[in-house]
Amino acid sequence: MDTRPSLTAEAVCFMRAVDQLKPPSDRVIDDPYARHFLSPPWRALLTVPAVAWRVLPELTTYIRARHRYMDDQLRAALSDRNPGHPDGRPVEQLVILGAGYDTRGHRLAPVLGGRRVFEVDYPTTAARKQKILKTFSDPPLNPAVTYVTIDFQTQSIHDVLTAAGFDPTRPTFFTWEGVSMYLSRAAVRGTLGALRALAAPGSSLTMDYFRYLDAHTLGASARRLSAGLLAFISEPVTFPMDPEDVSDFMGRDGWRVTDVADAAELERRYIRDGRTVYPANFVVTAVV
Repeated sequence: MDTRPSLTAEAVCFMRAVDQLKPPSDRVIDDPYARHFLSPPWRALLTVPAVAWRVLPELTTYIRARHRYMDDQLRAALSDRNPGHPDGRPVEQLVILGAGYDTRGHRLAPVLGGRRVFEVDYPTTAARKQKILKTFSDPPLNPAVTYVTIDFQTQSIHDVLTAAGFDPTRPTFFTWEGVSMYLSRAAVRGTLGALRALAAPGSSLTMDYFRYLDAHTLGASARRLSAGLLAFISEPVTFPMDPEDVSDFMGRDGWRVTDVADAAELERRYIRDGRTVYPANFVVTAVV
């Protein structure tokens, strides 16, 4: 990871781009930017829809639903009935932690209404993303997005965000997508604590976790094995969390969980084409 952009970030971007193969009314997530970040092999797959939809189908369905879930949580927090604020006041900033090729700050520019957006990521992935963004003419880009690079070994989230203009007195919406499972338990706790220290009253956090399926079935065993195989691209899954434990876990760092959506719940909310959501992940929203 010191010398190359994240491979899993590009794979996730492909899974969002797949939804663009459907008519707009049938999409779970509408991300016209995603295809621009794909290298030639991934782009080639998109030209053969019958094949593209068969690349890790459960995981692709999960990625689509996860991104939509986080979009919906952000839209709610931007409304004048923000469920995370005691007075229903909208959040005033967006922080996308471990941004990868997420373009939420651009896609949702109309509802963000000029609010500051801070994308925080490791320098190698961030550099590739910004290089590609400079080639964009359409879709348009949001000038309120600020790109913040961080080396978690030597820098603190507080220092890099405040140096970039983040205001810790304003209620903020934090997203942390597709990252926690690749860290240690201590690193996840450290990040939750650092975000809590930055979070003014009325702030919210939405993120996802990986869980080990404990069913004694071949499918559950295969999913546990597939998580370990990511070690071959130097991005192993290292931190599992169970939905039953997540409220206590996040509560220790001052976050109150208000919503948990596992695979079944994501299917109920978003999936209309009969596809199955990968069952080893779930998403959470919490407030301070």
